[in-house]
Amino acid sequence: MDFLFQTHTYLMTLGKAHMSQKYTFRLGGYGPASTSFSQGLDYIGGKLEAAYGDDVDVKYIYNIMDIGYRADEIITLVEEGFLTLGYQSSSYLTSRVPELGFVDLPFLFSDNVSARAAIDGELGTYLSRKTEDRINYKILGYFENGFRHISNKLHPIHAPKDMTNMKIRVLPSDVQAQTFQLLGADPKILDLTEAIAGVTDGSLDAQENPFANTVTYGVHKYHRFHTMSNHFYISRSIFANRTAYYSWPEELKQFMAQTVSEAIAIQRGQAEQEAIESQQAIQAEGCEINQLTPDELDAFTAAVKPQHDEARAVYGDAMFKMIGR
Repeated sequence: MDFLFQTHTYLMTLGKAHMSQKYTFRLGGYGPASTSFSQGLDYIGGKLEAAYGDDVDVKYIYNIMDIGYRADEIITLVEEGFLTLGYQSSSYLTSRVPELGFVDLPFLFSDNVSARAAIDGELGTYLSRKTEDRINYKILGYFENGFRHISNKLHPIHAPKDMTNMKIRVLPSDVQAQTFQLLGADPKILDLTEAIAGVTDGSLDAQENPFANTVTYGVHKYHRFHTMSNHFYISRSIFANRTAYYSWPEELKQFMAQTVSEAIAIQRGQAEQEAIESQQAIQAEGCEINQLTPDELDAFTAAVKPQHDEARAVYGDAMFKMIGR
């Protein structure tokens, strides 16, 4: 306990010694305060306040949709400096950072361990650099949005033919849209606000999300059929406004790097628990969850194989080698 107290006191003293001015941090996202992502923001803000006290002013906008913004607008809110730090699924940035389309490829990772190793390793470093080359961001790390699954209002899905002409919402990624075209569906690129409306009014047949998102946005109240497909693994990059970031003293940059790393570990642990609890919530609503068998999964991966072949032509072999393929 004495060591922890001394360390905390040292950090406060060291931080304040280097703070020549007061810094404002506006931390924002697009989910309720209860989500693991909002809790991650809470952790970052709490550590800043504990270490720097009155030298920082920390404010939160947990869900920008509550104040009239679309989910995708967090990209410009951070880039233009209204928010100091935010997060967004990497798929939303693919129009400006084409290399991010690589991690939108279906069935790229088999489990959390391999996916995290890639995004925390050479691949993540490469994608962060490509993002920073094109957007006024400093990438601080990656929250886990995790593996995504399909829900729909029509019938169970066991084979690609079960998705024929199914109107499904996808993230704003041409790669993801192509995936569902290959599976026979009718993909619709929509912002989250539009997707929720489409599920609610019935104009969408299906959507795909981690189970936690499906429950957070109330989709399970409209879709009876849920397929544990693990078709995409998506990270949510944590980005700071680059202009603000490079105005911070060096010690504050180092403090933020460590704090964000800790927040990521906590968020990922919470996300694992949310995945379990959300499945229970889906079943409690009277919905069905079916997991693809190995043979069924083979049919899905075969259907999208041309997309992987095309990706090698588009991106080259470099990123494939980064994940051992």
